[in-house]
Amino acid sequence: MAKVHVKKDDRVYILSGEDKGKSGKVLKVLPKENRVIVDGINIVKKHTRPTRTNTQGGIIERPAPINASNVMLICPKCDQPSRVRRERGEKGVQRICKRCERPID
Repeated sequence: MAKVHVKKDDRVYILSGEDKGKSGKVLKVLPKENRVIVDGINIVKKHTRPTRTNTQGGIIERPAPINASNVMLICPKCDQPSRVRRERGEKGVQRICKRCERPID
C-alpha cells in the first residue's frame, strides 16, 4: 500500500485531466488504489433505480476518484500549490511545504 501525500480535508490543485487548473477539497483518500475523491472534480452521472431511500430514482451526479499523482497539495500557509516533504520529529512524521518550508499539519 502506497503512502499518499494528501489527507482528507486538504485543499488540492488539479494538475491534469478535464478539470486541469481547478482546485477543491479532498473528500476521501483511497490509498490501496492510490486515488482521491475531490469535491466538484471529475463529476460523473450515475443512473439509479428507485429504492426505499430514493423513491424517485433517476440520474445523479457525483464525484469519481482520480489518481493521486494528478493532484498537488495547496499549502495553507503560503496558499500556493507545492510539493510535500516528510520529516520525523518529536511529534512524529510531519508534512512540510517545499515552497515555504513550514509544517502543513
